[in-house]
Amino acid sequence: MPPPMREPTFLILTALAAGPRYGYAIIQDVTTLSQGRTSLLPGTLYTALDRLAAQGLVELDREETVDGRLRRYYRLTQDGVADLQAETARLRELTTAAEHRLRALRPRTA
Repeated sequence: MPPPMREPTFLILTALAAGPRYGYAIIQDVTTLSQGRTSLLPGTLYTALDRLAAQGLVELDREETVDGRLRRYYRLTQDGVADLQAETARLRELTTAAEHRLRALRPRTA
C-alpha cells in the first residue's frame, strides 16, 4: 500500500480522475474541490506533475496551442487510478473510525 498522500497530491489526482486537464484547469478544479482551502501556484503544480509523472501516476495526454500558448494536458495512469482508490479507501476508513467515536460521545436519551 502506498504511503498517505499529501492533500494537494490527492486533489490533483482527483481533478485528473474527471479526465485529461491542462495546468490552469487543474488549478481551478483543485480550488473547487477543496472549496477554496487549497490554492496551487503554477510552479507548485508543475513541480507536482513532474513528480507524479516520475512516479508513474500521471502522464502527458496531449499538447495543443491555444491563443499562441502551449497547453499540456495530463491524465491519470492505471497506477494513478489505483493509488487514488487506495487513498480514498484509507481516508474513508479513518472517517468511519472518527464517526463511530463521535457517536459514542453523544449523550444517550432514556
